[in-house]
Amino acid sequence: MNLTLGFSPCPNDTYIFEPMVHGKIDTEGLEFSTIISDVEELNNLAFKGEIDITKLSYHAFASAAESFKLLSAGSALGYKNGPLLISRCKIYPDEVKDLRIAIPGENTTANLLLSIAYPKVKEKKSYLFSLIEEVVLSGEMDAGLIIHESRFTYQKKGLKKILDLGEYWEELTGMPIPLGGIAVNRKLSIPLQQKINRVMKRSVEFAFENPKETWSFVKDHAQSMEDSVMENHINLYVNQFTRDLGTKGREAITVLYEKAAENGILPKIRTDIFVE
Repeated sequence: MNLTLGFSPCPNDTYIFEPMVHGKIDTEGLEFSTIISDVEELNNLAFKGEIDITKLSYHAFASAAESFKLLSAGSALGYKNGPLLISRCKIYPDEVKDLRIAIPGENTTANLLLSIAYPKVKEKKSYLFSLIEEVVLSGEMDAGLIIHESRFTYQKKGLKKILDLGEYWEELTGMPIPLGGIAVNRKLSIPLQQKINRVMKRSVEFAFENPKETWSFVKDHAQSMEDSVMENHINLYVNQFTRDLGTKGREAITVLYEKAAENGILPKIRTDIFVE
């Protein structure tokens, strides 16, 4: 059976998906037609129901939960790995509401966390995540919400941190930050959803045990990124929660949606959101 599979070109995604895409593990007869795109584009494909399996931001999943369920394997959660709000010059927290802020997509978890921390921000504009540093440096926007490898490059470009939204979230809840997860379409049968979950877990385990096997695929999609940045990216976003959400990971996701509902940012979502 061939299934459509979407993930981003970021190192953490290509690292964990490479073994299943290239048949290095037992896929239990599944084959995959890949769609490699920015996560906001993948979010939009999910909203249209046009994909079988996809990486989604946890913010976007709340709007796609009627059509998708979450796998226990493949997620990006963790501590000290959240989005950063940055600017050219020093900005104080009480000034943030009046800034023009570049965000990496309306449906990203980064934007959800920003909305929880600063609900009164008046002006946001979406950009491809890799362009955000440049629009801040040029003065096109006053501040930027950066994700992925930009965490490792913004200081070299002379940009300054206003707030680490990951640290903010951890202080607020004591929970790891739910950034992105892997979702399967509810139109697929439950046994098939469970099979996909097993295959995803094998793929993650293979990547952990054989990192050199995935490296050429990671590098091919990393847009001339330095090796050290790729390694830091993988080490930051691929961890025990990627192997399995576990009780703590599921709780963190639930708390994220509860906080968003309390603040009127998202409606309450259904409770049967995990593949069991």
